[in-house]
Amino acid sequence: MRLYETQRRAIVPLSVRPGNTLRMYVCGITPYDATHVGHAATFLAYDVLQRRLRDLGWRTRCVRNITDVDDDLLARARAMGVHYLDLAAGSLAAFDADMEALGLLRADSEPRATSAISDIRRVIGQLLDSGHAYRSGEGVYFDVSTAPGFGELSRLSVTEMIELARRRGGRPDDPDKRKPLDFVLWQRAAPDEPEWSSLWGPGRPGWHVECSALSLAHLGQTIDVHGGGSDLVFPHHECSRAQSEAITGGPFVRHWMHTSMVRQGGAKMSKSAGNLVFVSDLRERWEPMALRLALLGAHYRADWDWDERRVADAARRLVRWRAAGPGDGALSSVRERLDDDLDTPGALAAIDTAVADGESASDAAALLGVVL
Repeated sequence: MRLYETQRRAIVPLSVRPGNTLRMYVCGITPYDATHVGHAATFLAYDVLQRRLRDLGWRTRCVRNITDVDDDLLARARAMGVHYLDLAAGSLAAFDADMEALGLLRADSEPRATSAISDIRRVIGQLLDSGHAYRSGEGVYFDVSTAPGFGELSRLSVTEMIELARRRGGRPDDPDKRKPLDFVLWQRAAPDEPEWSSLWGPGRPGWHVECSALSLAHLGQTIDVHGGGSDLVFPHHECSRAQSEAITGGPFVRHWMHTSMVRQGGAKMSKSAGNLVFVSDLRERWEPMALRLALLGAHYRADWDWDERRVADAARRLVRWRAAGPGDGALSSVRERLDDDLDTPGALAAIDTAVADGESASDAAALLGVVL
């Protein structure tokens, strides 16, 4: 199998050491709203990847975190007048229902940030002791000058990174920072926010350190595949990489894999843009397998525009595939397409051809997680 690797900017062989399990960490949701199509498309890509790896005879272990203490979650809970954990619980229940309906494999572990405060404090202590972090004001910050490879994942200039950090909550103008790109590890909580005790005063963790602590605790020092949406490359994954490697002294990730953005009305689908299309709403109108098939019609690395006509086309495709009955037609072709940078559109086309030629392709569809 060959997959695009973000840091190297190339399609390269994906390998696992003999006898070992491929360890995969996928950045999960911040649970303060319903699951939208962009979420589903992202997690579906890693689902299909795991299915093909297991089909190849590899073992996989997937950890997908839950960011249940975060600026956005706390702000939404405050605006709604509810406890942040109650908001998270309801959003997670809806997310789980959507993912189950779409037929996604369950993650092997779904650790929550709030369950890992002791691990987070341990990581911050290690970074302070080794000189990679410093205390300032009422917070603790990572010193990016101690990470010589900072920026190699995103390949952005300092100016570009500062601008992105400003847009994505990195607060480069924070007066307590030594440098604009230094990022918070521990911060003072607002009066209505949750807080935990620490050697640096009561507070709560920063976003980036949560994933480092969780991945180190659940998957060890080096992850085989680390994934998420392409909007996480900077700052989140750049910062996670820097602090993790500062702790271990070795590589954090062997293969970075990022998915594309889904647009609606010409803009990236996001809560801030107000252009979300929710999976739960679509499930009221369409069979979940039709929705899954519609999402597989876009390549995981290509930004694309949502149009509900995609689901209507997928529903008609399902009818044709089901009418062909059970069989293993197109299975070798689908395997070949998935091994070529997870080419799901090509895999669908291969099944279409087989069905048009009078073959049955239920086994090939099952490899894509599509139940006929």
